[in-house]
Amino acid sequence: MVDNNAKQESGPDWGAPGPRNLLSDVGGIKVAHADNARLRSGVTVILADAPVVAAADIRGGGPGTRESDVLGLAATLDHVHGIVFSGGSALGLGAATGVQSVLRERGVGFAIAGTRVPIVPQAILFDLANGGDKDWGASPPYEALAQKATRAALSGSGGEAFALGSVGVGTGATTALLKGGLGSASLVLDDGLVVGALAVANPAGCATIPGTPCFWAAPYERGGEFGGRGWPVTHADARRRPVLKGGAGANTTLGVVATNARLDKRRAHRLAVMAQTGLTRAIAPAHTPLDGDIVFALATGVRALSDPVRELALIGEAAAQTLARAIARGVYEAGGRDAEWPDPPSYRQRFGLSP
Repeated sequence: MVDNNAKQESGPDWGAPGPRNLLSDVGGIKVAHADNARLRSGVTVILADAPVVAAADIRGGGPGTRESDVLGLAATLDHVHGIVFSGGSALGLGAATGVQSVLRERGVGFAIAGTRVPIVPQAILFDLANGGDKDWGASPPYEALAQKATRAALSGSGGEAFALGSVGVGTGATTALLKGGLGSASLVLDDGLVVGALAVANPAGCATIPGTPCFWAAPYERGGEFGGRGWPVTHADARRRPVLKGGAGANTTLGVVATNARLDKRRAHRLAVMAQTGLTRAIAPAHTPLDGDIVFALATGVRALSDPVRELALIGEAAAQTLARAIARGVYEAGGRDAEWPDPPSYRQRFGLSP
């Protein structure tokens, strides 16, 4: 195994995780979850204190989204009020309505025709086959779960610190070999730029190299945040045949990256495109016909860029690394309901906590 703490020949690390090592290290971004253990599903809400520039990049073959068109470069609006991730496949797309209803109650939204319209794009993942009780009757529970999560994010102490693993939208997530889950990470660069990422790993493929306890994202790990296992002894381990789960529409990895940089919509879209590289660094295979992979990008605009083209290239690489770490952290932290749902095993059940 590689010593995770060994000095790299290239010099000191580039930047460092923020104080929480979470998406909320980007000021003005809040996150909260709501889930149901019996349902084995849930919702995660990402809210902005003020409207933020937003864009998205969709790479999976089976995406499920709501209001994703508003994020296109040809659309009129540049800003959104939040993003919501939900389980339940297409049956979970009502979660955005739950977020909008709470925001509108509080006067949040774009003013038009004497009312307020919050813009909250949504993406869903498939978790209907994980053994949970999905017999909810005529009304899926995701709108109510989203209302609960939104109120938690807006509470006085909510939104800045949040749990990882089998929580919120990650409650019922799986990978091909292990439980999936929700993870997050951040990176603060030397010039004060901050990049944060949140991801829920529910892919057709694997976040770990098959037959090993090592994560595909191992080269980007900071401070043993997903176990410090390093890279396999030989690169031959990384050449093993890919392992897949599920069928068409049964998977998806969802991600959101945020930065305090001042970006227009076109540059935010480029950030989302570059951040997708992190998904391919953390999951193999990724962007398959079986997945609905999507990455959202948010820019709060607090910090102006002196050299926008060059600095965006660096922010995009930071986002790719941070998203890869978030995916690995989600799988590493998954668990908590093992007695009720023993299969597939969690990472810690299978490999323990230390090398």
